[in-house]
Amino acid sequence: MRYNSFGAYVKKRFGTSVHKVNVDAGFTCPNRDGTLGYSGCIYCNNDSFRPESCKPTLTVREQVKNGIGYLGKRYKAEKFIVYFQPFTNTYAPVEELERLYIEALKEPSVIGLAIGTRPDCIDKEKIDLLESLASRYFILLEYGLQSIYDKSLQFINRGHDYSSFLRALEMTKGRGIEIGAHIIAGFPTETIGETLLMADEISGLPINFLKIHQLQIIKQTLLAGIYAERPFHVFGYEEYLGFLVDFVERLSPDIVLQRLFATAPDDILIAPKWDRNRHEILRDIEQAFIRRDTCQGKRFMLALQHSQP
Repeated sequence: MRYNSFGAYVKKRFGTSVHKVNVDAGFTCPNRDGTLGYSGCIYCNNDSFRPESCKPTLTVREQVKNGIGYLGKRYKAEKFIVYFQPFTNTYAPVEELERLYIEALKEPSVIGLAIGTRPDCIDKEKIDLLESLASRYFILLEYGLQSIYDKSLQFINRGHDYSSFLRALEMTKGRGIEIGAHIIAGFPTETIGETLLMADEISGLPINFLKIHQLQIIKQTLLAGIYAERPFHVFGYEEYLGFLVDFVERLSPDIVLQRLFATAPDDILIAPKWDRNRHEILRDIEQAFIRRDTCQGKRFMLALQHSQP
């Protein structure tokens, strides 16, 4: 592999493939319940990434059991990470979080948790809880950053600024918790050059894992209305492959890449439509690295060498 992939990372760390079991614990979001707003981020439609098996009508334990049964049968998987995915999965009192997290960890084959959240929905008590779990399990706290630029965060109605993310990192680092971040490439508020600079910024932060994906216009979102009224440029397929290689070249080789693109269901995706499946996109990403004879961190290491006396 020309980049530091999550699959290779967990296989090396745990000695076998590790699969994620998605669960919906019924959380909401401060940007939806009225604390910050009611409409949420302008791109948000959880149906664009939530599996059918991820249903809050079932208990967390039932969702975990169902997911393990399915993945075990299909992939002969033996170890699992429970992924608390939809909405903001630290947005509850710490006692409730502890109950849900421990419930998810009860299955013997579960080795840890991945918890998706916002940087403004964490505090000392929640970090203390996660630190205690991290002494026994793999705990990955995934912060939705989306962009380092406040102008973009304002455009998407994120409800927090970049400094909120930096404060959350400061609170989380050094506590035994793996730190992840999500970013979106292609906001009309940013130039390609500005988005590429995020790789430089992220490489200097205490981030262990990163998810990158292209901006997608999804039905039944505020962004879909904006796009219909004033269409803006979205990534073409080859254009995105070139951007991604440029970005990953600049990224620290120590950062594990969990995701490189998004694949919303065709029936709710407005744009960009690439007409490729996941395996074809992964193949073409690998080929793009090979054609350029490059790898993750190539420009990062060169910049590091040039900065040294």
